[in-house]
Amino acid sequence: MTDALGRVPIEINSMGKPCPMPLLMLKRALKTAETNQVFLLKSSDPHSEIDITRYCAINHLSCQLTQLSATEFHYLIES
Repeated sequence: MTDALGRVPIEINSMGKPCPMPLLMLKRALKTAETNQVFLLKSSDPHSEIDITRYCAINHLSCQLTQLSATEFHYLIES
């Protein structure tokens, strides 16, 4: 999977991990991120939608959510 500019995102796999682990894993990855780094966060936690999108909005990060099923959410996040 690539973004619109052809960049390959760094994958953060939080499948099977309960809230707040998806958000904590994203925060950890962002600490070492380069400018304009893209991340693909995969989560099975339905509550992650609220946590991740709100965190990205507050921190002015681009975030695109794709819900693949009732239990699989993918977030494409640009730092």
